[in-house]
Amino acid sequence: MNQDLRLDDLQIRNLKIWQDKNLFCFGTDAVLLANFAQPKPKDILLDIGTGNGIIPILLSAKTPVSSMTALEIQPECAALAQKNVDYNHLSKQIQVVQGDIKNASLFSPSSFSYITCNPPYKPIGTGLKNPTSPLAIARHEVLCTLSDIIINASRLLKSKGRLAMVHKPERLSQILYLMKQNKLEPKRLCTVHARVNTPPCLILIEGVKDGGEGVKWLPPLYIYDENGRYTATCKALYEKQHTLNNKIMETEG
Repeated sequence: MNQDLRLDDLQIRNLKIWQDKNLFCFGTDAVLLANFAQPKPKDILLDIGTGNGIIPILLSAKTPVSSMTALEIQPECAALAQKNVDYNHLSKQIQVVQGDIKNASLFSPSSFSYITCNPPYKPIGTGLKNPTSPLAIARHEVLCTLSDIIINASRLLKSKGRLAMVHKPERLSQILYLMKQNKLEPKRLCTVHARVNTPPCLILIEGVKDGGEGVKWLPPLYIYDENGRYTATCKALYEKQHTLNNKIMETEG
């Protein structure tokens, strides 16, 4: 058995996930995005850069969406995502595809009604030492840039389809510009803070293709309390009985 693999309990509906320490392991941002995303049962969903498949697997516990595609550019990560889908008996709900979102022949235009993405946060040139390592590719825009994601998300979404993404707040102006340029109207936005009275460390944003103007700002989400423990809101995202529909995130969209 691969000694670098570990099996983690997702603490919801008996779901578990294999993680490889040599590849990118999911963090709080993936859990937050799975909570923030609001696909409907009839949506056809695509997760761009799925890694080990964490977001579709979490969404399988949140929503009865019957068709989810988990796209991953790195073969070793795609293989791990497939292992996780099979381990959790989700192959009828989640299809893993290894490929590049920039490949126009991979999916037909307007194939999806909901897209999620937890992309690489860092532009090329920001502390990148080994651009070929799986961890570097997951963290830096080596194989896929923010522009690549938003342009191709717009191409693949049906009219009124939605893109939900987590990213760093310092990239917000670029995100908003690219979304507007590609007919994705920002509709919901939530800032995530490590603690009260600290600047945001993450942003959660959802845009609607061909949507009308008007952004709904959700209440800020705080990860830790004054004692350094998870806040009740954040802790609830991990609790087994929780449905990942915390009311702080609820909106009519």
